[in-house]
Amino acid sequence: MQVIKRNGNKEDLDIAKISKVLLWASKGNLEQAMAVEINSKLHFYEDMPTSKIHDILINSAADLISTEDPGYSRLAAKLVQQDINRKVPTSDSTLSVHIDKMVVRGIYDDSFNKWSDEDLRVLNLAYQYEDVNPFQYAGIRQVVDKYLLKDRVTGNLYETPKQMFMAISMQLFVNEKAGRIRLVTDFYKAISTFKINLPTPVMCGVRTPNRQYSSCTLIDVGDSLDSIIHSDAAVTYYTAKRAGIGLNVGRIREVGSKIRNGEIVHTGLIPFLKKFEASTKCCTQGGVRGGTSTSYYPFWHPEFKRLIVLKNNKGTEDNRVRKMDYGVQLSSLFYKRVKDNSDISLFSPADNKELYAEWGINDDEFNKLYHRFEAQGKAVGTINAREMFSEICKERIDTGRIYIMNIDTVNDRSSFTDQIVMSNLCAEITLPTKPITDVTEGDGEIALCVLAAVNMVKTDISQLPEITALILRALDNIITEQDYPVKAAEKMLGRRSVGVGVTNLAGFLSGSENEYGSESGLLIVDEYMESLQYHLIKASVNLAIERGKCKTFHKTKYSKGILPVDTWSKEMKDVCDRPLSLDWETLRKEVVSIGMRNSTLTAIMPCESSSVVSNSTNGIEPPRAKLSVKKSKTGVLKQLVPGASYFDHKLLAWNIDSNKPLIENASVMQRYVDQSISLNTYYNPSRYPSGNLPISVVMNDIMYAYRLGIKTLYYANTNDGKTDKIETDGCASGACSI
Repeated sequence: MQVIKRNGNKEDLDIAKISKVLLWASKGNLEQAMAVEINSKLHFYEDMPTSKIHDILINSAADLISTEDPGYSRLAAKLVQQDINRKVPTSDSTLSVHIDKMVVRGIYDDSFNKWSDEDLRVLNLAYQYEDVNPFQYAGIRQVVDKYLLKDRVTGNLYETPKQMFMAISMQLFVNEKAGRIRLVTDFYKAISTFKINLPTPVMCGVRTPNRQYSSCTLIDVGDSLDSIIHSDAAVTYYTAKRAGIGLNVGRIREVGSKIRNGEIVHTGLIPFLKKFEASTKCCTQGGVRGGTSTSYYPFWHPEFKRLIVLKNNKGTEDNRVRKMDYGVQLSSLFYKRVKDNSDISLFSPADNKELYAEWGINDDEFNKLYHRFEAQGKAVGTINAREMFSEICKERIDTGRIYIMNIDTVNDRSSFTDQIVMSNLCAEITLPTKPITDVTEGDGEIALCVLAAVNMVKTDISQLPEITALILRALDNIITEQDYPVKAAEKMLGRRSVGVGVTNLAGFLSGSENEYGSESGLLIVDEYMESLQYHLIKASVNLAIERGKCKTFHKTKYSKGILPVDTWSKEMKDVCDRPLSLDWETLRKEVVSIGMRNSTLTAIMPCESSSVVSNSTNGIEPPRAKLSVKKSKTGVLKQLVPGASYFDHKLLAWNIDSNKPLIENASVMQRYVDQSISLNTYYNPSRYPSGNLPISVVMNDIMYAYRLGIKTLYYANTNDGKTDKIETDGCASGACSI
């Protein structure tokens, strides 16, 4: 019997080769090699492609992955790596040959021509020396599916993971004036060993001619047809460029309101939300994923009752907009009226622009105006506060996707003196915005943010000074070098907003034998986050010395010597009152006298895709099980929690008694984060009588989070009791998850 090799040649079937490959992949573990071969149930036929045999062996090894036999994950990963090397024509080439071919074909950006032959020779030494193959099966499968450049029609691969990591590093530092070889090699080692996790727009885009690497786009929609139309165009541009979309729709007037003295009756928000929804779905993001968006609105908007149900499965297509997520903005007035069991008055944002002008940025003034407008009879309706809160919580649980934004806390604890009226797709970015009326003009402001995360397990606290400096330089380079398809987004060049987060928190806690919310766990998290923010500020000051402070630094609280540690919730002292351990006063003086390169530094985002790649736990989230089965573009992926055999079951999401430990842990982190945190809550109905989750539990969680200074709440996850459930990316598009 003969088989067909990848080059088209035929040769006799040699079963011994199969055993030899499996022994290599299992590092000589005969028992594992035999198990994979037996499980594969290979049936040979004349002219069978060897590539098909290899695919069957990969699937066989992946099928055997379990908490009892985690070694099969590494075995399957090695088989995938071997498959990649055979498919990529330049896998055995020098770095110089690979880059030249990719640039000539237009796959890599022509900026690679700025590297000399001598540069490439030196980089090739580091490239050849480093044996970059740290993957588990799910991780390398994710890299192949999402991140490696390929012809997405034929499936032909253009690069290996090693080549991808090096090319990203080279393009990020190509225009450095000094020490760029060292910067490239340091960054290459950091991302290829998973000390640093990068977002999808960077992993997919950096090294290509597509130069838009911002993960998050915040678009503030004004109450005019021009603003709505041009905001929709901006949604399309940025969705096509792999960014996640946040929309503020709270300025748009309500259904039935007058236009031109009653000549026209306004259709309300729903038709325009459908327009935005269609725009995010009409563009696939480089073939990697679909687009999606989150719309934000205040609790006092007249269309509250119509908006809060838009995502549920009731109603008809005419009165639902389900392929979009929603964030409800709350404030102190809302919580007080819930406590008092009084009514919420609803106001038209178009007729009460003074109210919107104070929304969030000046809570006391907003409350005064609100009370005055109530007394003047300007309200267009009322809802009982507890009824409203119950409806928010019910939809939050039923859909999982009604987010909470505490707008007064966001503004009080932001790094800006400017007003913030919205967040992003994943509810962790909080930046100033202004409505646009023309995508070709510079009016208004579209906010952007570039992201990265530090792997808490792979990066020791002692390494944070070097790692933070490296990350910040890379992200600042992205801001300078990327394209801006919409003019209003060029304000990013003045703000230079970045969001550095952390990932693998559950692994970090497990490794130190701590739990979420435990006294010792909170102390080590507090210490780590203090060091992260301190050294990021230090790195931004140093970049300001080298490159100049950001143009809008005078519009930040940093410029006035107000740091995130100065604005933390006093109630948090009851949770963790560890004294600051670093020299903040000297740093404060440096910030004021020198300035900073960036207006924001931190945000804790979801880390869905990158956590799979690096075989780590997702962001700050507790894993749901020691072995998860996740959906990918090519099938299902089994991912083991790192160290699954000794991972404490108390760190699993459905085993944590309540959300109190997760909220307290996030409040400790929020003390140092100048933007916000994508904080999920978890509910296990089986813990309650008759399996019914009381709405009061959800209400108490939201109110407790507000009391501890939490700015935003992301998903509400509910355990449906299924043990064989296939998970999808926590972020529907993955656009803002890294």
